[in-house]
Amino acid sequence: MTDEIVFYTNPMSRGRIVRWMLEEAGQPYRTVVVDYAGMKSPDYLAINPMGKVPAITHRGVVVTECAAICAYLADAFPDAGLAPATDDPLRGLYYRWMFFAAGPVEAAVTAKSLGQLPPAEKAAMVGYGSFDQVVDGLEHALDKSPWLLGDRFTAADVYVGSQIAWGLMFKSLPARPAFQAYAERIAARPAAVSARAIDDALIAEAKAEEG
Repeated sequence: MTDEIVFYTNPMSRGRIVRWMLEEAGQPYRTVVVDYAGMKSPDYLAINPMGKVPAITHRGVVVTECAAICAYLADAFPDAGLAPATDDPLRGLYYRWMFFAAGPVEAAVTAKSLGQLPPAEKAAMVGYGSFDQVVDGLEHALDKSPWLLGDRFTAADVYVGSQIAWGLMFKSLPARPAFQAYAERIAARPAAVSARAIDDALIAEAKAEEG
């Protein structure tokens, strides 16, 4: 067992979310860049049988799934202040929006992007209801305060904020003013800036090697 955090990622993947979270946590970590062929290699499949990044290993445990990794790191390093304590009532709100983004938001945005939203008469059969309900719910989380937990930034903002920023970039979410303002706030955080710089440099390096 080791306290070293090993981060398996690709700079053109959801690993960018976890990179940002690691920078927010402020702990040293080692990056292993996995190319798309390498994600299906026996060595990497032993880490994540799904053959996807990101993943981390820490203290003998493998953690996959961006929301889970963000939540894990927030709890593993409480001094960073990225999650309410377990006895804090705000923990419920933190869980609410973290899992809302990992569940209904991810599912609804993906379904819409693939042209597979259910007809209105069958909306009750899916957990997210309708795309418009999800978007309205997401906007409701942001219409009264700068962060999901009011004035306190947490790991939920890392995960939810990444979903919103990508949704605006790829036009899979509507460009509502609340979303645009939130995306600007998260993009300006020093940890977000440093994370983007690291991943963008890795992309540039890979392109230089190819060309």
